[in-house]
Amino acid sequence: MIWWYVALGSAVGGVARFALATIVQQRVGPDFPAGTLVVNVSGSLLLGFLLRYSLGTVAISPEVRALLTTGFCGGYTTFSTFSYDTMLLLEDGEGLRAGGYVLLSVVLSLAGTWLGIVAARELLAMRSQS
Repeated sequence: MIWWYVALGSAVGGVARFALATIVQQRVGPDFPAGTLVVNVSGSLLLGFLLRYSLGTVAISPEVRALLTTGFCGGYTTFSTFSYDTMLLLEDGEGLRAGGYVLLSVVLSLAGTWLGIVAARELLAMRSQS
């Protein structure tokens, strides 16, 4: 049964990724893969939060955790697209832009994951005090 939770989460995550990346890219323009960057950073933040929170409470079942993490976040994050976008920049002779994109993606995604973990810890601490 857990497979269906993952499948549903993946479908919703994929649609959310497409929608957000498209909206961001249309606003920023085609010169920098900002849509993919926004999705990777927000997906890292969300995954960090969801994993830390769901593993710290019994309020979230393993099925719902699988739906949200492996399913939604797995369908939402776009690291393979990140790799492809980086290669396109390199092929176009945009080495500096590609390097900046890689650096921003890694640093901001790690920061997003850390912020998600911190937010989940704080929420768990608040819940345990009430």
